[in-house]
Amino acid sequence: MPSTDYAVRGAVAAITFNNPPMNTMAHAMRVALLERLEQAFADPAVRAVVLIGAGRAFCTGAEIREFNSPLSVAPPNLRELIALIEAAGKPVIAAIHGFAMGGGLELAMGCHYRVAAPAAQLALPEVKLGILPGAGGTQRLPRALGAERALGMIVSGNPVEAKSVAGTALVDTVVEGDLLEGAILFAEALLAKGQPLRRLRDMAANVADPAFFARERLRIAGAHRGYPAPVRCVDAVEAAVRLPFDEGVKVERRCFDELIAGQESKALRHAFFGERAVAKIPGMPENTRARDIRSAAIVGAGTMGGGIAMAFANAGIPVKLLEAKPEALARGLAAIRGNYSATVARGKLAQAEMDRRMERISTALAYADLRDADIVVEAVFEDLQVKKQVFAALDGVMKADAILATNTSTLDVNDIAASTSRPQAVVGTHFFSPANVMRLLEIVRGAKTSNETLASVMKLAKTLGKTGVVSGVCDGFIGNRMVERYLQQAFFLLDEGAQPQQVDRALQDWGMAMGPFAMSDLAGNDIGWHIRKRRALQSPDFAYSKIPDRLCELGRFGQKTSLGFYKYDAGSRTPLPDPVVTKLIEDYRAEAGIAPRAIADSEIVERCIFALANEGARVLEEGIALRAVDIDIVYLAGYGFPRYRGGPMFFADAAGLAAVLGAMGKYRNGYHGECWEAAPLLVKLAAEGKTFSGES
Repeated sequence: MPSTDYAVRGAVAAITFNNPPMNTMAHAMRVALLERLEQAFADPAVRAVVLIGAGRAFCTGAEIREFNSPLSVAPPNLRELIALIEAAGKPVIAAIHGFAMGGGLELAMGCHYRVAAPAAQLALPEVKLGILPGAGGTQRLPRALGAERALGMIVSGNPVEAKSVAGTALVDTVVEGDLLEGAILFAEALLAKGQPLRRLRDMAANVADPAFFARERLRIAGAHRGYPAPVRCVDAVEAAVRLPFDEGVKVERRCFDELIAGQESKALRHAFFGERAVAKIPGMPENTRARDIRSAAIVGAGTMGGGIAMAFANAGIPVKLLEAKPEALARGLAAIRGNYSATVARGKLAQAEMDRRMERISTALAYADLRDADIVVEAVFEDLQVKKQVFAALDGVMKADAILATNTSTLDVNDIAASTSRPQAVVGTHFFSPANVMRLLEIVRGAKTSNETLASVMKLAKTLGKTGVVSGVCDGFIGNRMVERYLQQAFFLLDEGAQPQQVDRALQDWGMAMGPFAMSDLAGNDIGWHIRKRRALQSPDFAYSKIPDRLCELGRFGQKTSLGFYKYDAGSRTPLPDPVVTKLIEDYRAEAGIAPRAIADSEIVERCIFALANEGARVLEEGIALRAVDIDIVYLAGYGFPRYRGGPMFFADAAGLAAVLGAMGKYRNGYHGECWEAAPLLVKLAAEGKTFSGES
């Protein structure tokens, strides 16, 4: 249970928060803190109070799981604790180390003074959960730092180091060495000087430019399209400047209450907890060994292989890159060096750090040179027979406890594993391009993949800075299996009357990072073409538009050929509409006897997103995904799904599964209506009034 430690040193009482690991201000902690404050304030021998955190942090704010629950408002709430501290007749000093985040920083700002370790991190990150500070943070921070700097911190949600704000009213001084000793000395000096109590609420919040808020409101609305919280932050900070403190707090509270009840905040909180949930694998024994990966090897130095090598090097893991020919290795290394050099040129990476990362990447021309690696990742062409040959070769040379991973995006991991004598050590590691940037790592568990192998790769994902999500084996796994249905509808929309730019614009306006046609051009239209050819042999009844195949027959593979669904000027990634594509689409419609019709943007969005959710229901029902939230995190981390919409399954839940079924029934009567057969799980949950998350 959360607790507080209490000790008196001379005239100073030290109250230590103890709620591992990050000292969240849960209800039990608030109760314990109230008791200790009342004890200190009632003791005539205590003339000053220091608040400090145990372990890794001062306090990281509210317990998010209490949001929208009775505990969130159960007395004493955080606002009441802050009011008690501000009204005290004795100075209260916050001693900050590690992190003071959200409600933790609001509590610190309610104290009369603040001292901090130089590297302590201070932030009000509530905007990342679709809300804003609700315990006076938007009113006190502008008084401590000025409105301009405070608004920047609040809207970004990003931390600042204590030493960067030392000497302001936010951090009075930094303490080198023992923080508690320094805080007590600071308190004793205040008492010796007879320093009056200083309350941030009594200070003025100033802004240099009267037009600042109007300008920032417009800028922030454009930069954070779809997210209501950042603009409401402007409203609250402006209230700090224009209104008395208590009136400004009312504005803040009104904004907070509106935001926390909104769908965007619910979606962002769903994503926050989802990213933690996917790290836990149901049925995995708690004592499963997760090995450390200290060395790696990559087979294939192409775009994916090079990006994966960079991901390892960036995480400090030495990696050996294998190719069959020296010239292929040279090209791969040159591409890696070019990527790093571009990052250095943008000022995002120091040259010395680039040199260190390049030193971690070595090369090989023979499989035997990889034998000592802890993990080897195959990243060759997406052809099953080629991959099986690679794995048979690796099986013959790799050390007994090495993990053999395949970067396949669609192929059967069990079939690949069968080409080895150790299927328990084989796993899918589906990196997303560019592999050194994209956060998602789909970890594909084969039928014989051992728990130790799976746990070790999940641990590796965290080391690489990736969000690892476990998938079962099927064609396309979670993400690509579902995206096939998304693209199927996008292509059908071209058949029926839309143009690529309309479909892309509609889905981007809805929040997708990229429309399906721009995405296909980026990934390479030939990849989808190759998959469709294979699928045509395996599932001849799978319906799809012939337009993308005809595009590929012209060699329009996307950005890499400067021609795809769009055309691209030399050196540019900006998609430009191409009359050639318009004519190709019109010719296909005429040939197929399809009379084009006007299609509303709302239909585009509904068809593409509901197709995702319906296939997601099948993925969930078949056990390919462990939970609905795993599907959501795959799409948030790897496919540019808008975070404020929570993922395809969360969005379907929010829309109402009965409403989703109703829309699908309407489309079932339209073009290729057979593609709208509802997943049995979707039908069942809708009939029971339940959701994919299992809530009734």
